[in-house]
Amino acid sequence: MKPEEFDFVAFNSTNLPDGYPSRFSADSYVSEPFSPAYDDRRKACLEFFSRNPARPTVKGFIYELARLATSAGNINWYAIEGALTYVEQRIDCADFVLLGILRLVFQFGQHGMRPRRVSQNHEGAMNCAPTDSSEKKIPDRIVRRARDVMLGFKYWPDEPGQDSMCTWTENHQVIFSTCEYLAGMLFPDETFRNSGATGREKTKRARRRLLKWMELRFRTGFNEWLSNVYYDEDIAALVTLADFCDDPLLVRGARCALDLLFYDMSLNSFKGTFGCTHGRSYEREKKSGLEESTADTQKLMFGMGVFGSEDSMSAVHLALSRNYRLPKVIYDIASDYSKQEMTSKQRAGIRIAEAPRWGLGFEGLDDGMTLLSFEAYVHPKTFALFIRLLEAYRWWDNEFFVAFKKMRKMLTMLREISMTRPVAWLLRKDVSRNMREEVHTVTYKTPDYMLSAALDYRKGFGGDQQHVWQATLSEEAVCFTTHPGSFAERSPDYWTGSGFLPRVAMHKNVLVAVYRISSMPGLYMRNKHDFTHAYFPKSKFDEVAEKNGWVFGRKDRGYIALYSRNKYYWQKEGTDREAEIIAAGKENIWLCEMGREETSGGFSDFQKSVAAAELSFNGLGVQYHSPSVGAVEFGWSGNFLVAEEEIPLRNCLRYDNPYSQTAFDPKVVEIRKDSEWLRLELDNLERSCSSTV
Repeated sequence: MKPEEFDFVAFNSTNLPDGYPSRFSADSYVSEPFSPAYDDRRKACLEFFSRNPARPTVKGFIYELARLATSAGNINWYAIEGALTYVEQRIDCADFVLLGILRLVFQFGQHGMRPRRVSQNHEGAMNCAPTDSSEKKIPDRIVRRARDVMLGFKYWPDEPGQDSMCTWTENHQVIFSTCEYLAGMLFPDETFRNSGATGREKTKRARRRLLKWMELRFRTGFNEWLSNVYYDEDIAALVTLADFCDDPLLVRGARCALDLLFYDMSLNSFKGTFGCTHGRSYEREKKSGLEESTADTQKLMFGMGVFGSEDSMSAVHLALSRNYRLPKVIYDIASDYSKQEMTSKQRAGIRIAEAPRWGLGFEGLDDGMTLLSFEAYVHPKTFALFIRLLEAYRWWDNEFFVAFKKMRKMLTMLREISMTRPVAWLLRKDVSRNMREEVHTVTYKTPDYMLSAALDYRKGFGGDQQHVWQATLSEEAVCFTTHPGSFAERSPDYWTGSGFLPRVAMHKNVLVAVYRISSMPGLYMRNKHDFTHAYFPKSKFDEVAEKNGWVFGRKDRGYIALYSRNKYYWQKEGTDREAEIIAAGKENIWLCEMGREETSGGFSDFQKSVAAAELSFNGLGVQYHSPSVGAVEFGWSGNFLVAEEEIPLRNCLRYDNPYSQTAFDPKVVEIRKDSEWLRLELDNLERSCSSTV
């Protein structure tokens, strides 16, 4: 069964029990913490999910768990049966769904589906008995079906069976491994039908993978950096592991990874919107903070954001958790808008060629899977190993790898004659567009706006889902540019990812994005779009004006100015009418300057000063005399100069901000704000903090 053939609406909105919510009641976005007390926020979160029907998505059934916890109305068991069918069919994202089924069983399980007790310890493992009292009994048919589905599922690609599940990206690896560990823990003496392994054998396999995943995240950060989509999945897996795992080391590691994720979000969010650069994101999430997969989690953990995103599941998992509490220092950082300005620089990911530094080789299948978490399919160092993975795991028929199947004979021959490296190098800018290597990000935040970018990131390479820069003035008043990849539904598309990535530099409130679109025909992309464009939704700003080639916008007391070197025009039709600015040409330079009433005066003053600033171009180079930071010089090559001083485009530190100065590949991460602090240690994955919320 293909995803498009699975009718989520039927399972989530038919055969409803009496008293079930009949219509969705939208929540209100809040840009300031609505309560400083986590218990109040948790209660509000669970009440919201309990009074609303399941959403018509693969994650929709998760609302039923909130209903179980609050004893609010009748449960739509048909939605849970649909979730089990989805897992049973091994459709892509079945691991997301199985994670919710595991919480259902662990937290509310009965009839022998409850795992053995383990010691309850804030620094160790959780008592795995149900933590929320509920008079509702899980129907016997659900219990039997859940047991059967878990024992028959395919937990890793080396197990038998053909499917098109994605198992290899960073988020999927932690979810599949969490599911395998917990299922094995639930049925330690049972034989899992698909693999023939016992539950104890499965926990051993999954434990090894989970510890490696946690180690890399601690040492190098998340390669799906600052993702307002996939952090949702990571969080759901980690909090489920923290709640129910019987291994204290894994529990501590899950808590450490959660702290790092929430620290990332606190530094790079603007009043409830995770509106920064992202390693992976999609059109809907980029355009609106109301639609981000992390919006619910922002409101639960930080008090800002909105409940009800269709693609969210981590908020329910967190709200049901009794074994993870957010360190107060991270909450304080997220809600700190007392500073007139705050700059946060981060470094994340690895260089694939340096994989041995991180204990990874280019021969073994297990190492190959870890390298695929960076989506390094066609890197010169990994291409031969990837072809081995296609063979070993029967991926030629996986829908994600259809393009490779068409070239199967040729690829096999290239591996046999040791020609994979030169071919991968020759085609690297086109066929390695999914890959996420080392990235250096910067986010500049004020009380009225946030500007964020990935600096000089793989210029001229194709980009699949990478979101290189964004200006955020509110949950919907945002701006960014891309080179459209295609009009197709799968990324890179018109707004998701990039046909080719720009070279970007940023200093405080000023950003430059230089585009140079390749004319060489590609295998992956045909490079047909000879224009760049900006998302600038007029209707979401309080004022919009145009002057001397600049487009200006005001939202509350925050300002933005956007300039295209090439002549531009507004989209006049379709869904992007008056929201898209189009500039023709394979080469272009976009400038962005931000301002605010506090430092720039009134909106008219901001317009006058920027529009009057000296601005000149020399090919793919620009000189701009910013009224706020001074003379800016940048281009497709060369240094980034501001006021005649070179501004580095590489960050030496893992974290460089007012709250922490942390070396890359750290042994210890320390975060401090005022009297609150957090300390994470790689050795034994220890965690200590001044207090939690």
